[in-house]
Amino acid sequence: MVDFIIVIAYFIIIFSIAISGRVNSKGSVEEYFLSNRSLKWYSIALSTIATNVQGYQFLGMMGSAYLYGLAQANLEINAVQGMLIATFIFVPIYLRDKIFTITDFIEKKLGKKIALFYSISNITLFATITLGAALFWGAYAAEMVFSEQLSFIHSNRIVRIAVLIFSLGLFSAIYTYLGGLNAVVKTDIIQFLILLTGGAIVCYFSVDALGGWEQLYIKTPEKMHLHLSNDHPVLPWTHLLGLFFLNINYWCANQSVMQRAIAAKNLSHAQSGLMVGGVLKYLMAIIIVIPGIALYGILGDSFNEPDLAFPYLVNTYLPIGLKGVVLCGLFASLMSTIDSTFNSLATMWSIDIYSKYFNKNATDFEKINSGRMAIVFSLCTALLMSMVLLYLKFDSPESAFTHTLNNLRYYINCGIVVLIISAVLLIKPKIKAILIAFIITIPLNLLIQFLFSEINYFLRAFIVIISGLTIVFFYNRNKIISLNSILHSSSIKNTCIGVILFLSLILIHIVFH
Repeated sequence: MVDFIIVIAYFIIIFSIAISGRVNSKGSVEEYFLSNRSLKWYSIALSTIATNVQGYQFLGMMGSAYLYGLAQANLEINAVQGMLIATFIFVPIYLRDKIFTITDFIEKKLGKKIALFYSISNITLFATITLGAALFWGAYAAEMVFSEQLSFIHSNRIVRIAVLIFSLGLFSAIYTYLGGLNAVVKTDIIQFLILLTGGAIVCYFSVDALGGWEQLYIKTPEKMHLHLSNDHPVLPWTHLLGLFFLNINYWCANQSVMQRAIAAKNLSHAQSGLMVGGVLKYLMAIIIVIPGIALYGILGDSFNEPDLAFPYLVNTYLPIGLKGVVLCGLFASLMSTIDSTFNSLATMWSIDIYSKYFNKNATDFEKINSGRMAIVFSLCTALLMSMVLLYLKFDSPESAFTHTLNNLRYYINCGIVVLIISAVLLIKPKIKAILIAFIITIPLNLLIQFLFSEINYFLRAFIVIISGLTIVFFYNRNKIISLNSILHSSSIKNTCIGVILFLSLILIHIVFH
């Protein structure tokens, strides 16, 4: 009961903080969607990583680490590569052009037609898989850890999870609806500290149960490698090829991630915030992946449902009181992702679609109201998708579900990567070739999966993206911008930090090869 009270108190505090910064009826579009472009580096760093760390990392990635070991950390630490590209190439362009959404940048470089395709693709992805997955993981974890206390909802486990999905979605939608980005960032800062505390507690107790850090190499040496053989069915070392491009999509062209940098006070704050966020990704890799490996060292391969690794560790090794703190950390990771996605989706709909195609003379009030209606609509689509994911999960409980979701997500992401790279590297490109390359990525993805089902989905994404870019650059081979001309740093200090961060990533891959 103590743990349950802690969780209830957490929700009350978060809601109180969120609505304290709500935007009134006279608020401006910049205030609601971009917090008046006033975010400082620490807000950018903490809010960006809080948005990034989702329930599937605590549950899905920890379960995947139980199966595949340290190789799962590649999905965390290699985010640094994407963040550095965002820091020194994309963010300077975004801030120079004072864009509201990534679509504004796409439209300026590639035209309205491709920008519309880009925006609709992202809105569709956010309103379905992104939000649906976050809601599913939150409800799934809560039911696993507090199944006894939540039994009053319904005797059937699936019904309990469904009720929790609805509750989490409604809660996050309400405060995002009222407060906009200001409410999101305020709560994200608090929630990051909570999720970091919760993750650190689980990591400490799991390693302690194993017998100490040195036991990771004594009891699970085969799990302590970043690079697995190229015939591994899920995470061969070749997955790093696809991951390179997919990180560009996530860290450079994802509205929910980039919205903080776009709302920065200036370029220096944006670049410093993203690089501090890169350092925090190393920390998140430790507290997410290591407990899964430790659990394998404790139980061996007898654990049948890997996605239950996190709840198992919490219920088995944590004392009363700390369980509540840890579950608050899990909810913090979920709520920060959900509220950020709602806000970004509202921004894209209002700025990219409503203001340009439905009401070109819209007032600030009408734009904000349109964004709020998008939140309500996306709540409905997210709830529907989360129910679909609930069915898929219980239909195949033994799988590492995080990779199932990645596979679905990358059908759309491959085309987005082609667009964003084309927009940055080309001067006055041939739009028709880029549009063809973008559209062809989905059928090509399906074709490769059908003909060569044994190919890892990361490697398949790499092949699809390279194919799309080949089409683009073949028809635009005389219009490519030199890389030196698009690199920009606000200061020598930030340049040095960037170089150190890049070298640290290389060193980690060498040491833990």
